[in-house]
Amino acid sequence: MAPITEAKPYPGSQATIGQFIGLADEYCVAAYSLLSQSNRMSPSSSAPARLCAIHAVEMYLNAFLIFHGMTPAAVRGLQHNLAERTAAATRNGLSLRSRTQAHLLRIHDQREYLVVRYGPEQVRGLSELNRMFATLKEVSTKIRRAVFESAPFSS
Repeated sequence: MAPITEAKPYPGSQATIGQFIGLADEYCVAAYSLLSQSNRMSPSSSAPARLCAIHAVEMYLNAFLIFHGMTPAAVRGLQHNLAERTAAATRNGLSLRSRTQAHLLRIHDQREYLVVRYGPEQVRGLSELNRMFATLKEVSTKIRRAVFESAPFSS
């Protein structure tokens, strides 16, 4: 008879807000590093930078939503839907520029997260890199400020 093993918690279900932001920061740094290595003549070469940028945005939004009381399981249930994350964050007081909100919706609508992972034939139709990194910068700055300038929390 095989021994019964205890179920391990789902990854991220016990992470602190500070840990989520720390991981988002690492993806942000990776995105900028990979961007410097991309070749403008080869659209696919920016896919790794885009993937890290999109994932960093998702992680920052996750941290914000959990900070505002959403459970990790509920956040996980959003899958990679940046449109729903953005709407939930906005309902919880995150104020983004209209261009940034529109870009987050476009990322979702055009399925950029999937395209940069699996669709090299579709990378030419993605949002401009400067727009992607402007979105990343704004989301990072505003969420870090909202979380770290509020009441103390367990990092």
